[in-house]
Amino acid sequence: MNRRLVVVFAFALAVAGVTSLVAYRMLMKQVRTPARSVPASKVMVAAHDLQVGALIHDFDLTQVSWNGPAPQHAMKSKQDVLGRGVVANIYQGEPILDFRLAPKGAGAGLAATIPVGKRAVALRVNEVVGLAGFVLPGMRVDVLIAGTTPANQAQNQTGTLCRTVLQNIEVLSAGQRIEKNVEGKPESVQVVNLLVSPDQAEILSLASDETKVQLVLRNPLDTQEQVTQGTSVAALFGQGVKTPPAAPMRSAIPGAPRPLVAASHGAETTVVEVFSGVRRSEQKFELPNGR
Repeated sequence: MNRRLVVVFAFALAVAGVTSLVAYRMLMKQVRTPARSVPASKVMVAAHDLQVGALIHDFDLTQVSWNGPAPQHAMKSKQDVLGRGVVANIYQGEPILDFRLAPKGAGAGLAATIPVGKRAVALRVNEVVGLAGFVLPGMRVDVLIAGTTPANQAQNQTGTLCRTVLQNIEVLSAGQRIEKNVEGKPESVQVVNLLVSPDQAEILSLASDETKVQLVLRNPLDTQEQVTQGTSVAALFGQGVKTPPAAPMRSAIPGAPRPLVAASHGAETTVVEVFSGVRRSEQKFELPNGR
């Protein structure tokens, strides 16, 4: 055998052996080195399911050791949790998070779930208005009113008017329930509490006393507010109503009534736009004495 080949083979074998020995020793050193253990922390968890509006007592809480870093906003002291209201459902064994509790002193029940700057307005409903019990806490609705304006009542022009006054309103509670129905079954209620702004609360208060109110259920993901023209009994039958000219105005109060019929005037005739559902038509009327 060639002597040079034997020398090269022996050198390569020696290098491989030394490299394997060094790698083995480094690996064994890492295995023998104890891993850094993350100290366990104490976290407050729910002893049982806590529903929205509940006031937390001592028997509602359990302190457990949480291996690893504690969840963000987790409550670690019992004194920081006692006496606070629940604003979002907390399930058994779940850590108590600060943002799921009402501030200290806010109490419990429905009032604790109302955000700052908002109001809860109670609206009396029946099975039809309450959508046969399908209006549950957390859902979104539109509010429709039907009635006769004082001007139309005196002149008997268009009959009953119907329009949307509020859109995308959150249902805060249905009856005495401020939590969602676990089984998802409809329940007939007498009162629905809506979460609104102070301006919207004034509109709802007046509408519930002076008009007939109807709730319209909407998809919670549909947050787009649409401009509606409203309708009237006369418009349903395709009858136009002559109205005096008026410049379009924008109300400073959200949800204030908008005109149902838009009129434009020429020199000797008046053109009236009539909306019947989604259909639009025009009717012309001659003015007396060219006025």
